Amino acid sequence: MAVNMDIKNNLTEGPILKSLIALSIPIIFANILQTAYQLTDTFWVGRLGTDAVAAVSISFPIIFLIISLGGGLAMAGTILVAQYKGKKDKKAVDHITSQTMLMVVIISIILATIGYFLSPFFIGLMGAEAAIFSSAVLYMKISFIGMIFMFTYMVFQSLMRGVGDVKTPMCIVLGTVLLNLILDPLFIFGYGFIPAFGVAGAAVATIGTQSLAAIIGIGLLLKGKSEIQLHLSDLKPDWVLIKKMFKIGFPASIEQSTRALGMTVMTFLVASFGTLTIAAYGIGSRILSFVIIPATGFSMATSTLVGQNIGAGKTKRAEKITKLSALVGFIILTIVGVIMFLFAKQISAIFIPGEIETIQASALFIKIMALTFGFIGIQMSLNGLFRGSGNTMIAMILSIVSLWVLRFPLAYLLSKHTVLAEIGLWVAFPTANVLAAIITVIWFLKGTWKQKQLTEEIKLTEKTTEETIIEEGMNSL
Repeated sequence: MAVNMDIKNNLTEGPILKSLIALSIPIIFANILQTAYQLTDTFWVGRLGTDAVAAVSISFPIIFLIISLGGGLAMAGTILVAQYKGKKDKKAVDHITSQTMLMVVIISIILATIGYFLSPFFIGLMGAEAAIFSSAVLYMKISFIGMIFMFTYMVFQSLMRGVGDVKTPMCIVLGTVLLNLILDPLFIFGYGFIPAFGVAGAAVATIGTQSLAAIIGIGLLLKGKSEIQLHLSDLKPDWVLIKKMFKIGFPASIEQSTRALGMTVMTFLVASFGTLTIAAYGIGSRILSFVIIPATGFSMATSTLVGQNIGAGKTKRAEKITKLSALVGFIILTIVGVIMFLFAKQISAIFIPGEIETIQASALFIKIMALTFGFIGIQMSLNGLFRGSGNTMIAMILSIVSLWVLRFPLAYLLSKHTVLAEIGLWVAFPTANVLAAIITVIWFLKGTWKQKQLTEEIKLTEKTTEETIIEEGMNSL
């Protein structure tokens, strides 16, 4: 308990940089480990050749899109948990925890069912060539089967982050990723009594490890050892709270799904240039998802810090946190971008050794966008402020502008209507990064985010929570 109290005090009172680093580092490491699932899949599948990499690459955007549709509700829970934690309302924190888990699990079942049966349609819609169609469909179907476990752990991790516990999720992910490193080659290539599943083996291994993570997460929430607890008796739908969470979470879902849909639509465009370009895009986008992890970590840490400080009535401190986060994110990602620029070919070769054309194409993609990574750091840190303060609508609008007003139109025009061809796809990324960061900074400086007061808006939630706990106490007598 003493450790948790220290974390809480640091978030609302101590040195800002210390609090930011204390939260960011475990989040960054946990996100690196999460990304390791995809990187491990790409690494081992790459040993099967370019067609296998393309099968996984063309499946990933659709899977990410479906996951993102339900991710907004988990984010709504995170925001509310952080603000009520800052307000020191333990009853509201636990009530929000139970309701968030209930809603997201139900949504995961619905989305997984839809995704499973529509997998052939999705892969066909993406324009996959005959050589990769069947393996891509199988990989996608198996991935959808395990979506409930993925969603469950995602909610656990988000809620724990809301109360400032970022180390526990990190430790769980570390264990499951290490297990995945062992299971991936076993299921892809087979060994002993284990058959060789090929591309689908990567999905089978990932499901096994993610289900283990979800079970551990639920167990810890039921025990309630981190100032946050899941009450089974509290899973009766609270429609007032659900309505508020949808109001907060829906823009967050649109923001996340817009990003995922942007990847999906971009893949449509990339697929029109053939399997080689799909494979290059798959490797390059995986690298991109890996190198922006520091920015994602600072963004998530900013959301938690801002949420708790706004809940505690410390808006000025929340603003200082955001400025420092944006600066640190810009510096770190610029350094990472320079490194990626210098070693683009070597990095690409790790994922698909011996495929010279694919290595050259993906290395070019990485080089073109790498030097603007710092601007992604600025944008994501500021979006962390908008989410943490409950202004999910602002974050949604900025995401739509970044992808649909800037990146995709540029990619289409440059690749289809200039001599750049597929190179035009890659040029659109750095251009959109810089412009989106400028727009986000302008919106931040307007200061409209300071007007949102979630804990004042959701008064009824507190009343409902107290009534629920009283009822639980009566039932236990």
